Amino acid sequence: MDILKNIPMTHWDSPIDNKTSEEAVHALEHGKIIFLPGLNFSLNEDEIQLLSPTLTSQKRKNISFNPLTLDVQGDMSTAEQHIQLNHLMQRYSQKSLGLVNILFPGYQQKIIPGRASLRTVEISGRNSSYKKDDSRLHVDSFSSTPVNGRRILRVFSNINQNGVARIWQTGESFKTVAMRFIPQIQSISAIEQHLLRLFKITKTVRSAYDHFMLNIHNKMKKDMAYQESVIKTTLTLPPQSSWIVYTDQVSHAAISGVGVLEQTFYLPPTALHYPETSPLHILEELLKQPLVFKHKQAGSTA
Repeated sequence: MDILKNIPMTHWDSPIDNKTSEEAVHALEHGKIIFLPGLNFSLNEDEIQLLSPTLTSQKRKNISFNPLTLDVQGDMSTAEQHIQLNHLMQRYSQKSLGLVNILFPGYQQKIIPGRASLRTVEISGRNSSYKKDDSRLHVDSFSSTPVNGRRILRVFSNINQNGVARIWQTGESFKTVAMRFIPQIQSISAIEQHLLRLFKITKTVRSAYDHFMLNIHNKMKKDMAYQESVIKTTLTLPPQSSWIVYTDQVSHAAISGVGVLEQTFYLPPTALHYPETSPLHILEELLKQPLVFKHKQAGSTA
């Protein structure tokens, strides 16, 4: 099965017909990557200078932007560059939201913006712990930010100015991954859930869903025999292209590349067109138990 669903958009605000939109949401929710080979996020001359890896803090792997507070973090920039970074990432965040609303009109008014990131450091050769090593196949889950069943949708754009492609690999379906690693995971207790919140390890109470997702993420990355033996598909994502993917569902690894913008969104499972394909539905079906809190948790997912 081809993991990429190509859509020939060349402008961020280009309208699309209903058929294309229906095909896009079907592909996205069934574990494909929406690939927009002609959709370039252009930079002006001043913004190109912001792609220097020296602007990213050595303690961070990217520069982040919160669209709710307009706060930029993780940069080592001058005051003027900081303002430029803010404008650049705010523009990307707005363009990404507009794109998602065009491609997936059923998500409008339901989607929640999370953080954006500017990735100016080469992936290949970067030293990190296995949990933070994104060159290993994984599905996304956030240790400090429980999503309680919300989907993690991400928009990426390769803005490299030197012709360097972003190289990804994808692996097995989410259900296959879950069936492999679930037997290795013990359930979380109510005491543990509340202690994590009490000691501010998590921003909100970690749901059973987040517990299983985080353990799947960590165990995938730690298991080098799995990493070496699992069948992979290599993707070459060239400069001036963009792509959209549910990174909580698609097993993926970023192998190499530098100069990428990314915007994260969260979507409640009730907004999905095909909820049966979601990680939440699959995990609850496999575990035969509810995994999310039915009441709204306090705190932001941004």
